[in-house]
Amino acid sequence: MTNAKVIAVVSYITLVGWIIALILNLQKKQALASFHIRQSLMLILASVVAGILGTVLFFIPFIAPILYIVVFVLWVIGLINAIKGEQKQIPLVGSFAQKWFKSL
Repeated sequence: MTNAKVIAVVSYITLVGWIIALILNLQKKQALASFHIRQSLMLILASVVAGILGTVLFFIPFIAPILYIVVFVLWVIGLINAIKGEQKQIPLVGSFAQKWFKSL
C-alpha cells in the first residue's frame, strides 16, 4: 500500500483517524489522501447532522436509525474506494465535500 493509500484509509477510521490523516497529509500533500480526507470529513459532518435530526425529529420513529444506516453505507463506500486507491465521490454528498473543503 502506498503512503497516500494508507492516509486515505486512516481518514475513515473515526475522528481521531481523520485528524491523524490530516496531519500526515500536511507534510506533503498527496491528491488521493486529500480527496479522501475531504470525503471522510463530509461523512463526519453528515453523521453529526443525522444525530441532530434524529434528536429534533424524535416524534418520527425510525428516522435516526435510517439516517445512521445511510451514513454507514456511504462510509463503507468511501472506505472501499480508499482501499482500492480510487478517487470516486461518495453518493449524495461527495461532490459537496470536494467543493466545500478544497483547501484540505
